[in-house]
Amino acid sequence: MNLISVNTGRPREIHVNGDTVRTSIWKSPRDGRVRVAGFNLEGDEQSDLTVHGGQYKAVYVYPSEHYAYWRGQLPGVELPWGVFGENLTTEGLLETNVSIGDRLRIGSAEFQVTQPRQPCFKLGIRFGREDMLKRFVASGRSGFYLSIVDEGDVASGDAIHITRRAADSMCVADVFALKMGGHATPAALRRAASIEALTPSWREHFRSRLSAP
Repeated sequence: MNLISVNTGRPREIHVNGDTVRTSIWKSPRDGRVRVAGFNLEGDEQSDLTVHGGQYKAVYVYPSEHYAYWRGQLPGVELPWGVFGENLTTEGLLETNVSIGDRLRIGSAEFQVTQPRQPCFKLGIRFGREDMLKRFVASGRSGFYLSIVDEGDVASGDAIHITRRAADSMCVADVFALKMGGHATPAALRRAASIEALTPSWREHFRSRLSAP
């Protein structure tokens, strides 16, 4: 498992349908080692901290393996590393083999998997397609967020090590499907709601569905 690209970006204002939207979804690959500290990578900044960034969504990971799928879905569209707004483009980490709560060592930093990505309308802005949000969800290729456990630095080419597997957890793909899907069994909702490493808002979502009539 390896880190293919480290990508960062600052907020920019985009004019869409007469409105001005502030977004940091435009990320560019970085050369050299990049500092990991606080709730960010050095040189990266989120635009709306109510839905992005913070303790539980400090770093966004997207598997490089998904790019082949998207090239087939979006022929002729340029897809450089970081185009999905990810900070880390990886090889060998997939939503089906990574669980909520797993610990990852990359470079000299350590991270914990906290939740899948639930995309917002800004993904459609990035691709200039109104259907991109729907396509992204339907693909199941969500990527996932990390919290920063130990500060350090990362660079493309670094090996990725899973230092601890979370017990009594669920893989990222299953949590994403449970959140974005319709019907779910009470047992599945209870299991997701009990995952201590899962972002609190997601745990509350699953708890609320359990108590819904």
